[in-house]
Amino acid sequence: QVQLVESGGRLVQTGGSLRLSCAASGRTFSSYSMGWFRQAPGKEREFVTAISWSGGSTLYADSVKGRFTISRDNAKNTVYLQMNSLKPEDTAVYYCAQSRFMHTRWGTSAYDYWGQGTQVTVSS
Repeated sequence: QVQLVESGGRLVQTGGSLRLSCAASGRTFSSYSMGWFRQAPGKEREFVTAISWSGGSTLYADSVKGRFTISRDNAKNTVYLQMNSLKPEDTAVYYCAQSRFMHTRWGTSAYDYWGQGTQVTVSS
């Protein structure tokens, strides 16, 4: 059974930075692409970013491009989300997810497994 455990979410001021981590276990981490999604209160879950199995390819939502960076360490079975220049509209629960594909995917339907989420709150 795959388990994904996120950490790193907290309250931060506008303009600040955070790094989220997601530790995976249960199947060969390096064989699958990983993604980060977020869900704000009253809104649907939305794609943030994804990274391919090797880390060689990434995708970003326009809203975070240039501010967020996804990376992975296959030796540690961990994916990271570095978030800089945070804005109040980045406030959400952030979810890590593992897809069934090697290469990056946008849609939630491509992802088999999800973490429990970690709260990020950006104060204005």
